[in-house]
Amino acid sequence: MNKDQLVNAAKDMLDRAFVPYSKFPVGAALLTKDGKVYQGCNIENAAYPVTCCAERVAIFKAVSEGERDFEALAVIANTDRPVPPCGACRQVMSEFFSPDMSVYITSKDMEVKSTTVEELLPFSFTPEDLEKGRQS
Repeated sequence: MNKDQLVNAAKDMLDRAFVPYSKFPVGAALLTKDGKVYQGCNIENAAYPVTCCAERVAIFKAVSEGERDFEALAVIANTDRPVPPCGACRQVMSEFFSPDMSVYITSKDMEVKSTTVEELLPFSFTPEDLEKGRQS
């Protein structure tokens, strides 16, 4: 699957977003190294903190199915510029993706910016930090 196909898989999710409060649909598509695609959309809740972003929905679907090897992630929203992932999504990405994994952020006009997990969240907190910080 190429970048454009992955972006289109993310775009297909915009209509599935459950966004009665923000009216801000976001779609995501996550490609595994073996070619599977896990799609996600944002799902809101009246208790705003328990809302889940499209990126995390796609990641959690894949992880819950046993996936751990990822190739690329595409994200799209109806924004004028390529949509940047929120901080929570960036942290989850740093947990499950390699620092050099491609992330394609996309605007409503299909402007795609290619970036990496490391560029989105430099000097991220990792499982290694947690392990090294534990007291014996």
